[in-house]
Amino acid sequence: MKGLSAEDLDAVKELVNIGVGRAAAMLNEITCSHITLHVPTLQVIRIDELDSAGGLSGRTGAATVKIDFRGFFTGTTALIFLPESAAALVMAITGESEDLPELDAIRIETLMEVGNIFINGVMGSIGNVLGQQITYLPPVYVEDTMANIVRTARFDPDERVLLANTRFYVEDINVEGIIAMILEIGSLDSLLEKIAAVRGA
Repeated sequence: MKGLSAEDLDAVKELVNIGVGRAAAMLNEITCSHITLHVPTLQVIRIDELDSAGGLSGRTGAATVKIDFRGFFTGTTALIFLPESAAALVMAITGESEDLPELDAIRIETLMEVGNIFINGVMGSIGNVLGQQITYLPPVYVEDTMANIVRTARFDPDERVLLANTRFYVEDINVEGIIAMILEIGSLDSLLEKIAAVRGA
């Protein structure tokens, strides 16, 4: 994999922000909540650095919605929340109280819907802007440490992760989530080549 320049990172972040804006509009419409999304940082790391990145190190029970994708680049995109952030986001969207007996089922269903809309918004925008087809598998919900999630998925240690910290503002509540786009070997180069081709057109 070639080294990433500041210009490369800015180009990828611009694409992600377009997708995040699209996802926010879709979430607002479906949940009837006023949701604002912002991506302040984006970095590229090795897969074995994921557990220690984004404030996830040593944290158990990360609420993760992940979707595998295939196309001109291939991998998995995950939306990750720490347990307290996941609970706050669900209660803000649904209006349910924390002591509701059915909260676990509501929380999983809500996070699955949010993750599915969010990831499809981001990935769909990347595909549209670059004029490329991307296909998806159904979303999967997991609660575990990031180290275990990575280990069980058997990712190659040389694969790269686009990691974007994302802030969800729902009404008066600020919830931070993480987008992790895990790319198979060679896929990051393919993404950068398509971005360069579009920008040079």
